[in-house]
Amino acid sequence: MTSPHHASGVRSVIGVDAGTATLREADHLIHRLLDQLALTDDVFACTHLFRTDERRGTAVSLTVPHAAVDDVWRELLTSLPAGTGLALAGRTHGPGDAVETARRAAAAPPASGRAVAYPGVAHLTGTVTVADLLDRTAVERLVVLGAPDAELPPTTEVMTQDHVRPEWRDGVLTLALVPAAGGLLAPFEVPNPTPCCADHS
Repeated sequence: MTSPHHASGVRSVIGVDAGTATLREADHLIHRLLDQLALTDDVFACTHLFRTDERRGTAVSLTVPHAAVDDVWRELLTSLPAGTGLALAGRTHGPGDAVETARRAAAAPPASGRAVAYPGVAHLTGTVTVADLLDRTAVERLVVLGAPDAELPPTTEVMTQDHVRPEWRDGVLTLALVPAAGGLLAPFEVPNPTPCCADHS
């Protein structure tokens, strides 16, 4: 469905490999960058697991309005630690191996990626209805594990646990759900064992 919370306009994707090894570390990095860069709520920030012969870890992609991308790039150059790889179209910064994983992260969305920040995510606290989740956020599709073709009534309630991480699947931001207590649904990914810091859970 289309709403003011869904992505629109020309956007650019920056890939970041700052050496984060786990989803928890990458989530924390994303929230720190969003705070430092004062990015608006129309940004998509995703995690991307990678594995090479030398190492494995979790890179990050930031999808931002094209008009803001130069400012974001400059801020990243000064706010991230030495050894970070950055990639944006033809631009790169950092050591070769980190740049390569950053390039892969930048190329991933919207085909793949686990979304930590996306339009409307601030609304997903406590318990929300299916209708609110689809109308007020960038999430476009809900899938119940074990019943992928199930039709969900708009009034069905989803217990968010303040931790909702949909994934890009072939261009569609999709949230996997599982049955929860009391006839509710809940996101498949739970805050534990991959919680972020308490301020951003």
